[in-house]
Amino acid sequence: MDTRMFARLGAVVFVAVAITTAAIEMTRKEEEPVPPATVRPGGAGPDPLREELHRCALLGEAGGRDPGCLTAWARNRARFLAPTPGTSSSQEAH
Repeated sequence: MDTRMFARLGAVVFVAVAITTAAIEMTRKEEEPVPPATVRPGGAGPDPLREELHRCALLGEAGGRDPGCLTAWARNRARFLAPTPGTSSSQEAH
């Protein structure tokens, strides 16, 4: 067999695999993603800040003009960006 025959055979196999893959992908049904279950620690009550942040997320672009959302975002930033107890500037210098 010569190289032209191998090249043609390779091209035919490649096209057959591509068509088969496309047919399988088109017939496959897309599954709906399962939303993660919200689990709260036992005995913990609802977190009003988290609920407000969730409400603001649902507002989308309008959340940037909502005073309640602006306050909630500021409280959230303060909660996560506040220095931890025991951290001082002298410890950071070392």
